[in-house]
Amino acid sequence: MSELIFAPVPQRLAYTDASFTLTAGVLAINAPVAHELFFTTRQLQQSIEEAAGVKLDIVAGNPAPDRTRIALNIAVNASRHPQGYELTIDDSGINIVSSTPAGIFYGVQTLRQALMQAGAELPGLRITDWPDFPNRGVMLDISRSRVPTMATLYKLIDMLAGFKINQFQLYIVHTFAYRNHATVWRNASPMTAEEILTLDAYCQDRFIELVPNQNTFGHMGRWLKHEPYAHLAETQGEWVTPWGDKRHQPFTLAPTDESLALVRELLGELLPHFRSRQVNVGADETFDLGQGRSKERIKKEGLGRVYLDFLLKIYREVKAREHTMQFWGDIIMQHPELVPELPRDAIALEWGYEAGHAFDEHGAIFARSGIPFYVCPGTSSWRTLAGRTDNALGNQRNAAENGLKHGAIGFLNTDWGDEGHMQPLPVSYLGFLAGAVESWSHEASQSLHIPTTLDMFVFRDEAGVMGRLAYDLGNVYKLLDANSFNSSILFQTLVTDAATLSQTGVGPGSGFSREQCNQVLAAIGEIMELLPQAQMQRPDAALIQQEFSWVAGMLWHACRRIVWLNSIHAGQEDVALRRTLAEEIEGLIAAYRELWRARSRPGGFEDSVARLERLRQEYDR
Repeated sequence: MSELIFAPVPQRLAYTDASFTLTAGVLAINAPVAHELFFTTRQLQQSIEEAAGVKLDIVAGNPAPDRTRIALNIAVNASRHPQGYELTIDDSGINIVSSTPAGIFYGVQTLRQALMQAGAELPGLRITDWPDFPNRGVMLDISRSRVPTMATLYKLIDMLAGFKINQFQLYIVHTFAYRNHATVWRNASPMTAEEILTLDAYCQDRFIELVPNQNTFGHMGRWLKHEPYAHLAETQGEWVTPWGDKRHQPFTLAPTDESLALVRELLGELLPHFRSRQVNVGADETFDLGQGRSKERIKKEGLGRVYLDFLLKIYREVKAREHTMQFWGDIIMQHPELVPELPRDAIALEWGYEAGHAFDEHGAIFARSGIPFYVCPGTSSWRTLAGRTDNALGNQRNAAENGLKHGAIGFLNTDWGDEGHMQPLPVSYLGFLAGAVESWSHEASQSLHIPTTLDMFVFRDEAGVMGRLAYDLGNVYKLLDANSFNSSILFQTLVTDAATLSQTGVGPGSGFSREQCNQVLAAIGEIMELLPQAQMQRPDAALIQQEFSWVAGMLWHACRRIVWLNSIHAGQEDVALRRTLAEEIEGLIAAYRELWRARSRPGGFEDSVARLERLRQEYDR
């Protein structure tokens, strides 16, 4: 058979002339504490039965060699890295050796991928493998409208564990059911205390650390808009963003003792639900700091100093609970002279979501100051609907390359939900895969063919359609001769009203001709015409097809909306097209409602769909 595909690609892999055929026998756990490998062994047992039709009994210890078909072995100093492993397949059987249970788990994930492709007839090979980054995480935004169901989270964690991800975070602003703060989360379908405990246990079996994540400084508008918390806001009234927009909603906690008391209460209630001894306190994008209550203080002390002072107070609250603080590094990076004052036992999260982000420059600053840090790229799925494939891949590679260059201790791949979290979860699968392979084996994974790998391990598509479809649909954004930072032009066309588009030039007057839009429409049609041929071997196959069909419909609608807007700009509105768009948006809204229910909780839907309702009202007018 042809060579096998692995994701992540092992650091060292060599095929041999030997081969092995799985037959009846035993699956042996040879470890000081066999129970530490029981879940891993059961998982492998099930994979063997599904792929090869063979049921192997599980035993502990060293049974007779002639009965052993697979052995999982823990031995002191057996691997060069605590999470590393050796996997050998020869004519005598299969052996996985590591110095830790985690290493055995990762070796089993590699073996499971081989079984998916080869079944009972396995080629001889020897793999020596270890991760580039010891901490390889995914952060999922659950605070911008969309909170996944528990079933959705379980399936996502299973997929990530199979790609050797070992940290997971749920980005929380207001979506944990704090006992004394129901006003904030009442309509959000939040995660409950029991659900967090359950999810933590689910992650532990899969060697994933569920890291608590609660914003504590910026991005607190979901709290501050309510009367009981309004007095904690930095601003009440108009303030200006760094890019010149005027806002009127409160955004950042004022750096006061009263605000710190709220932070103290939130951490005190949230942290006991997690085994992790880390916590991500956010503290990013404190845009309105200095435009309200702290204005005079900042004039005297400086913006960076006031920011750092409050961050250090949060740090002390975290330390008092014997946790390690993670925090987003964007604000302190604007004041590089203060970076050396950061605690050496806090972890900076260096984030950036464009392919050319300054991971090299910023990583060097943290490294020179002796501050441990993660590199944090993203899936590029948010504010796009279909993703930005090339940007996502470039962003992940840039982060891995420069993280390794400057000694980053972790790689946290982020999946955000800005402006209603409209993108369906499967749109992010490409980005999740890319982050996993880059963070485990950056150099070895450069030759990995992403569409084929998606078909093999994510979509399970025997026809080889879905991987290429997701990849190509995620590059449609490049067909319009314009750039939109951290977004796509087509998405911005959908969430921005006609009057604003006329002013900004995104739609009318921007140079998007009818011919250019027709080229984009043709490309979308060509990509999607293969969708009915997909043969996905997974329970939600029909749902994935519906989700990508809806995404394509939204992109189609956006492109024709540009044509309509340009007709208005030219003084000759295409009224027939407007009526068609009005009919289309009705169907897209109805489909969106059903798709939301399939993977997400009801809270937040009305907030998300309001953006599409505004389009309907615009067409009616």
